[in-house]
Amino acid sequence: MPPKAKAVAAKAKPVAKKPISKAAAKKDAPKAATKAKPAESKTMPAADEEDKEDSPEVEAPAKPAVKAKKAKPSPTKAEPAPEEPTTSPSKKRSRTSEGAVALKPTKRAKNEKSINTPPSERLDIYVFGTGDNGELGLGHVVRNGKKPKNVFRPRLNDLLDAKTVGVVQVAVGGMHCAALTHDNKIYTWGVNDLGALGRDTTKEPKADDEDSDDDDDIDLNQKESTPTAIPSDPFPEGTEFAQIVASDSATFALTTTGSVYGWGTFSGGDGVIGFTKANTEVAMSKKKKDVQRTPVLIPELKKIKILAAGGNHILALDDSGNTFTWGCGEQNQLGRRIVDRHRAAALVPSRFQFPKVKNASKSKIKNIACGAFHSFAIDEKDHVFAWGLNNFGQTGIFDGAGEANAIIETPELVESLAKYKITDIKGGNHHSVACTDNHKLLVWGRCDDSQPGIPLDELPKESLILNGQDAPSILAEPTIIPDISAVSVSAGIDNSMALTKDGEVYSWGFSANYRTGLGTEETVEEPTQIQNSALVGKKLTFSACGGQFSVLAGPASV
Repeated sequence: MPPKAKAVAAKAKPVAKKPISKAAAKKDAPKAATKAKPAESKTMPAADEEDKEDSPEVEAPAKPAVKAKKAKPSPTKAEPAPEEPTTSPSKKRSRTSEGAVALKPTKRAKNEKSINTPPSERLDIYVFGTGDNGELGLGHVVRNGKKPKNVFRPRLNDLLDAKTVGVVQVAVGGMHCAALTHDNKIYTWGVNDLGALGRDTTKEPKADDEDSDDDDDIDLNQKESTPTAIPSDPFPEGTEFAQIVASDSATFALTTTGSVYGWGTFSGGDGVIGFTKANTEVAMSKKKKDVQRTPVLIPELKKIKILAAGGNHILALDDSGNTFTWGCGEQNQLGRRIVDRHRAAALVPSRFQFPKVKNASKSKIKNIACGAFHSFAIDEKDHVFAWGLNNFGQTGIFDGAGEANAIIETPELVESLAKYKITDIKGGNHHSVACTDNHKLLVWGRCDDSQPGIPLDELPKESLILNGQDAPSILAEPTIIPDISAVSVSAGIDNSMALTKDGEVYSWGFSANYRTGLGTEETVEEPTQIQNSALVGKKLTFSACGGQFSVLAGPASV
């Protein structure tokens, strides 16, 4: 039986604003098609077109053929965990005047050595989802007879052509994306209200030759919706990039020498917190907001090997195995206590210690990952640590799960994952997914909207925590999703994707705005292969979930 919920040592602050709320997504989304009876096939029939905007009906996803065995009921009750306050991103935030002090770029040291290798394989980029704010990067007008919004199934983004642009890595945030190219440029697109694109996107009046009936309902900012390289001026000559990551409203770039540049801002439950401690304090004194609209060096970080982005917090791992966190810490996702009146201090990357594992020698951290409000780290002995918001047991530590303000204050060993060797792990808002060295696919946390990828009546009853209405709310044990051989995973708000060793991608969960890529807005109970004409013969190597959209990528034929 899962442990009973009990009080935690400290209460969490109000939860930060999400990139999108389920309620908002359901309200703003077009009316979903009537749910069809699932077929016996475990994959969706391939469509001749990747999306059919003019069709009033879309086909519901096919259901996987193999089912888990049903367990005998043995329910456990827990207090309901209420939803956090949210705002809908379908309405863009109003632009504000910022009082940030411009930071001067630092020149690259002459003797700096490269410790990171840039990716080199050119990728085809596929997108699907709402696109209401340009986050699909498909431009601002009808092209090839297709609108740049409401893409039901994967569409090749030809504005990121592998020959001319040559994307080698993609980062997906809440409402924006960034891409690293083969020639060391960083392209961005999506919402730029809080500086996440790192470039000027002031909207220009529509030209006379752009007026058409087809475009009247699109109303996208060309500079935001079109992938565009950010200026190279802020970066010292010779800077090479090895990785980029994106949070809800910020972007960070890791160089080959281990330096980190960033732009945008962090937000909390009551709005913008800021980007750097010094600038935030100056801005606050002028009653303005600290938004960094151009890339700046993060001076506290050196010899960094890996970056990971949550909703409004960032993790960095250096070459000595030290972990740094910064951003919003209202749900303890930074692994340290943040005093509200001094929360600008959370904008300074700080290193922290992991607890010693019983009967094990000290080991360095080798990998890091984030959920929206929680964090993970894996050491060289394959121990998994977690911290942050835990109201649905999303950390994999089920002590206190079911309580609205449950948190894990500092990194703790995730004993529920001890019997697995985790090779990839990601968190959504309230659930998490992972895969193992032998390609098992695991899921745990919130389970009331098909997050587990297994129908509720087929989940082990002894692993479920019920809410106040006696309905299953939490899957309190990492559970294997059968028949999927996964090599990597991704998690959105309440949806997930898994890539197989054969380059196939499976998707499931909350599907409003077509974010699952399965041509439906109906919730998808079980992992279902994404198939359509755009993906025929393609082997995928990357998947990521944004707020109301998703991105896939695979090697390009160039």
